[in-house]
Amino acid sequence: MTGKIKENINNPEELERLYREDKKSFELEFEKIYHEIETTEMAKFWKSRLDFGKTPGKTTIGFGMDVLIMITICIVAGFLIKIPDLFNINVTTFHFYEKETGIIFFMGLSFYTIALNKRFSKRHVLITIAAFLISAIYINLLPDISTSASIKLVYIHMPLLMWCLYGMVYIDYDLRNLTRRVDYIKHNGELAIMGALIVISGGMLMAISIGLFQAIGIHVEKFYQNYIMIIGFVAAPVLTAFILKNYATFTNKIAPVIANIFSPLVLITLIIYLIEIPLSGKDPYNDRDFLLIFNVMLICVMAIVVFSVSETTMMRKQKFSEIVLFLLSVVTLIINLIALSAIFYRLGHFGLTPNRLAILGSNILFFINLILISIELFKISFRDSDTVKVNNTISKYLPVYLAWVLIVVFLFPVIFGMN
Repeated sequence: MTGKIKENINNPEELERLYREDKKSFELEFEKIYHEIETTEMAKFWKSRLDFGKTPGKTTIGFGMDVLIMITICIVAGFLIKIPDLFNINVTTFHFYEKETGIIFFMGLSFYTIALNKRFSKRHVLITIAAFLISAIYINLLPDISTSASIKLVYIHMPLLMWCLYGMVYIDYDLRNLTRRVDYIKHNGELAIMGALIVISGGMLMAISIGLFQAIGIHVEKFYQNYIMIIGFVAAPVLTAFILKNYATFTNKIAPVIANIFSPLVLITLIIYLIEIPLSGKDPYNDRDFLLIFNVMLICVMAIVVFSVSETTMMRKQKFSEIVLFLLSVVTLIINLIALSAIFYRLGHFGLTPNRLAILGSNILFFINLILISIELFKISFRDSDTVKVNNTISKYLPVYLAWVLIVVFLFPVIFGMN
């Protein structure tokens, strides 16, 4: 929606059509980008139209209040992540960080989003609080069995479930709105890019600080490790969301550039990688660790494909980028097929385990999703199909991932008897 508004800011008929098609989404996205287009007469007209009849300050908050909310949520998140130190909890036996980090991480983002959205209903706030509480209670009631594969899978998949919950908060529980789902994917890509820049900058500042203090005989390494790093980890997402909201002019320009640059580079890298696999003597069929790395790579590439698709299709049609994305999806499909064949091979030789079933299910979901995306990208690249269709394909498939995560988190421990 954001890209369409920008492209058609001087096309009153198209703006009216976009508004009537999805009034709520149009208004939200228009508010986000207004500072970029406020010099145009059409933008001023729509600003007056959308604000007519509203009580000033009802739906937006000032910059100062935004900063205060951001700092408060960062402090709360920092306090929660330091609970083991404050209450002498043994993190080795209790597995605090494995259980709670994902919940704290996305809880901060969710409540920052809620605090900024004055139109967020009380019912949705209560649903969000209940969902986080139920998740926290559930994962803490699970037995601490260090040898249980099904429980470890819960630890791994709980952050994914929290990511889905944050997504529902971000789209204001408007579950039928496919456009807002794509916006959420875009938002995650922008969060990742800006978050990486913040982490790099923070790491440089930390290294300089430690070096300066060491020069005068003061050692602050443990302080930074125990407080700055761990608190910064859960506070960084909220700070990143704050930057994305308040400096959208800068951040909106980064993501499309990153998508356009990295897509062809990733494509070239993957082609070379596939050629080198047989030459290296490594294979995912008999090497368990290599299969694990192979699947991690698949997940990362899948995320790059989805993010690049959402970014590229938001802009004007670019034939080169569209063809690159199609080829990237095809190469990723080949990687997915290799991973699937290796998993079936290991299932036949070594039997069924929670880990193998979880990886198998995930890979099958990826495979189906990639086929659907590849078909739409082929139509866009070679048959001039509408770019909206590929976004809709991605959006419609997100609930499938949510269903699988719910199965792994809540049913796997029962199915496999906590083993």
